[in-house]
Amino acid sequence: MIRIGVDVGGTFTDLVLIDDDDGSISLAKVPTTPEDPSIGTMEGALEICREAGLSPEKVDQFFHGTTIATNIVLEHDGAKTGMITTEGYRDILHIARHKRPYNFSLQQELPWQKYPLVKRRHRLTVRERIIAPHGEVLTPLDEEQVRQAVRKLKKAGVESVAVCLMFSFLNPDHEKRIGEIVREEWPEVFLSLSHEVIPQYREYERFSTTCLNAYVGPRTALYIQNLETALKSNRFRCGMHLMQSSGGAATVKGAVERPVTMLMSGPVAGLIGGIWAGKLAGYSNAITLDVGGTSADIGVAPDGRMSMRHLLDTNIGGYQAMIPMVDIDTIGAGGGSIAYVDSGGLFRVGPRSAGAVPGPCCYGRGGELPTTTDCNAVLGRLNPENFLGGRMTLRTDLSRQAIETHLCRPLGMELETAALGALKILNHGMIQSIEMNSVRKGYDPREFALVAFGGAGPLHACEIALELAIPVVIIPPLPGLTSALGLLAADVSYDFSQTQFQLLSDPNLERIAEDYARLERQAEGQLERDNIPPERRVMLRIAECRYQGQGYELRVEAPSGPIGPEFIEQLIAAFHATHEREYSRRFEDKDIELVNIRVVAIGRIPDLAARPLAEGGLQPEASALTFSREVIFDNGGSPRAISTPHYDRARLKAGNVIEGPAIVEQADTTTLIPPNLTASVDVHGNLIVQTTPAGGGS
Repeated sequence: MIRIGVDVGGTFTDLVLIDDDDGSISLAKVPTTPEDPSIGTMEGALEICREAGLSPEKVDQFFHGTTIATNIVLEHDGAKTGMITTEGYRDILHIARHKRPYNFSLQQELPWQKYPLVKRRHRLTVRERIIAPHGEVLTPLDEEQVRQAVRKLKKAGVESVAVCLMFSFLNPDHEKRIGEIVREEWPEVFLSLSHEVIPQYREYERFSTTCLNAYVGPRTALYIQNLETALKSNRFRCGMHLMQSSGGAATVKGAVERPVTMLMSGPVAGLIGGIWAGKLAGYSNAITLDVGGTSADIGVAPDGRMSMRHLLDTNIGGYQAMIPMVDIDTIGAGGGSIAYVDSGGLFRVGPRSAGAVPGPCCYGRGGELPTTTDCNAVLGRLNPENFLGGRMTLRTDLSRQAIETHLCRPLGMELETAALGALKILNHGMIQSIEMNSVRKGYDPREFALVAFGGAGPLHACEIALELAIPVVIIPPLPGLTSALGLLAADVSYDFSQTQFQLLSDPNLERIAEDYARLERQAEGQLERDNIPPERRVMLRIAECRYQGQGYELRVEAPSGPIGPEFIEQLIAAFHATHEREYSRRFEDKDIELVNIRVVAIGRIPDLAARPLAEGGLQPEASALTFSREVIFDNGGSPRAISTPHYDRARLKAGNVIEGPAIVEQADTTTLIPPNLTASVDVHGNLIVQTTPAGGGS
């Protein structure tokens, strides 16, 4: 089987092609095309096929991770959206919840109010009412009013419509009928029905998620369909799968129907790739650090497991998105992060980025503001003649000029001091994020390995690990392409849910069994449509529960098999254990409430194999040492130039040991090994850097 993984980043698009039959791997890295990322994706796909010496028809699978949906939300550049809702509930999107980003600020700007997903004039109401707890119809749907609302939205030039009715998760009949009327009146409009997007209680979160789906839908669907068309026109016969925020992949049809599930698509692939690389190196506890050109993505995977965010913490750009989402923190820290002095005289780095165009000053594409890549270049940490494997020559003279103009003069610093300062600030932001996602959640970083990748991750990882006392840093064989590899390690996955509201002390077993069976039928049908063979299908049951009286629920794995008294006993035990792990206590005298049930449909993808590296001695071969030159390091707050050997990673062999300071170069990234640290190459080609004498497997 031949598979391609494509990860579209802010600066570069990374591609990996793996031939499972002979284990060969081909790589490609092309500039991202911001005006239409599908252009760069297609150029890279054709390039990697040429590199592998095969025609596009031979490719069996094409996996894709993209930030297009996320960027639409962050840039407030979505579709002109309309909403149809129940009379009296027009302003739920504006009111939201009582929580605010800054509790005591009277002047703060709330994103959901300043940049509403649906403007108030496009939020229309209709007469209807379904009531709890059983979904009875109190007020019949006024179909003529629905038609008038649809015609009004069409006349207003709306591009997408969200239908969000009260209690439609209990009885979707009115929403279904509105959907039918919209299709009759306006068949071409992008339509999102809340009971299809997220059939769960909490009206604000359900409304917001459905409107997000409508807001990102048209552009995301167009991008996916354009890419699918381009693949077919360039003789790719395989179907395309797209990474979702839940850590699984979806087919084109599944992604187009629910594009909101593609939020955080890109970062999740990096976490999966980092976990895979950590396990190969023998470390199950992994903190992943994916640093690209624009941002850094930090994930914590205890025991090699991805943690899921609570559904009430899954927001993007301030908008609530109640979808399954892997717990990843993204900050504005990358190779393109701009270093500057603000109006108050403070030295800052990021979150603004030079991006792919114009990029850092040293790229020679017109960039004028210094970036962290420029700082690494003037400190000698990047080889100007061998950047991106020699495909680009860096203009360090432009970097020096920018740093002197925008940093040295305003701050009264020497060039090297200013450049080191910028890197310290960048590293500090990543250190804070790792602490927030580990220490504050009960995990000790000293018990983890730091898996660093992305174009800039290996440059900063060792210095970050030293600050946090993380004992081991793992640099995968293809750091700049680990996210693309993660795409090939991800299974196909879909999520189906339903609100329940039952006390486990007196459960309605028949209702639970019927709803789980219905969700499992939906899941099986989706995998059937995706042509996943039965032997590769897995169904996971999830239950979201809470102690009676609590406001928020926890996600718990529910038992498989028949649903009877034993099922309830096991579910109760699992909830108590989960609550104790999360909050260090359990309350066995309290009744437990089942809030939502969920079925995760998984289509297993063949395991991603690793090729062993040729064995060598302790000392790298002479050909691996390319040259030595001075590199600037921090020496207790002042710059110090140290003669530093540079190694060609492609010529390193398993068993080789490198003493720091050293720099290891390869086409997709550069690894910095500071003084007094030791790195070794393992059998899979991972570079293992020991930051403490006691570093070992976890």
